[in-house]
Amino acid sequence: MSQGLSPARRIQVFAELGTLIKNLDVEEKEHLFRRAHNQNSWFTPVSMEAALAGLSVMLSEENLSKWLESYDLREQAFPKKVGILMAGNIPGVGFHDLMCVLLSGHIAVVKLSSSDSVVSKWLISQLILLEPLLEDFVQIQEMLKGMDAYIATGSDNSARYFHYYFGKYPSIIRANRTSVAVLSGEESDAELEALGKDVFLYFGLGCRNVSKVYVKSEDQLQRVLAVLEKFDWVAQNHKYLNNYEYNKSIYLVNGDPHLDNGFLIMKQSQELVSPIAVLFYEVYDDLAALRQQLIAAEAKIQCVVSRPEMIADAVAFGQAQSPMPWDYADRVDTMGFLLDLA
Repeated sequence: MSQGLSPARRIQVFAELGTLIKNLDVEEKEHLFRRAHNQNSWFTPVSMEAALAGLSVMLSEENLSKWLESYDLREQAFPKKVGILMAGNIPGVGFHDLMCVLLSGHIAVVKLSSSDSVVSKWLISQLILLEPLLEDFVQIQEMLKGMDAYIATGSDNSARYFHYYFGKYPSIIRANRTSVAVLSGEESDAELEALGKDVFLYFGLGCRNVSKVYVKSEDQLQRVLAVLEKFDWVAQNHKYLNNYEYNKSIYLVNGDPHLDNGFLIMKQSQELVSPIAVLFYEVYDDLAALRQQLIAAEAKIQCVVSRPEMIADAVAFGQAQSPMPWDYADRVDTMGFLLDLA
């Protein structure tokens, strides 16, 4: 990076940001939460607390060291300009891409999402306060023309647009993904309650949110719904409640069979992505066949939540929304991609 800003210093700055977030003054936190919520009413205090807590864990010295020990970080004599098109579905969702660009020694040229500019700008401002030399390596722009490489995250439709415009450059382009859970029927109430975090945190808007569960028998569903009643706070958000009421009315008018606990609808479907306030389910007979089914669909699945003996590399219940820095979106090594640009 810049003279006097070694790879070790870059890492230290992000570790310092993690400490800053962890010890954030109550008044400053409330001010940030209020501004974020005014911009995006999905960004409630619960969502903001979860997002900041996740960042503080990700940015611990231990986790940063573990993540980066296998990479050869070095000064970039000729740093590349990397355009980052950030999503805005959950608070600070584009931060990991920004961190990767800065740690790799390149220049981050960021197009912020209009849904998440408050949180993202705050994170960038804190980094620059901690290390003013970073100001030369972070630019916020509306147009990302003439970049050396691109990292773009969006919907399936916008991904086609990104491929058209950025495909001729080195690029990482991400489209819609979702997460699923596989249940044996032997889960404890504590495990099912933890699953509720995977379903309801960020109101189901993230690609790591579980939108579908696979069950051995429909007999499991009543118990799942009963345990998940502890998450009825989601219905206090008017956007969530509107989605629940809309989907419920559609299913009732169409005569579609479904289960309902007053704020969550469970409906049988072979689709992976459920609407907000709906959790799809599918009954499986053979676990080995289900494993193959999930492998075939892995291009659309961000992570699978289950017990490890059920699904290899499964994420533990309650941990889907707590990725570590090495848990790359779409399993594409962002840091490796950026270091190869040099």
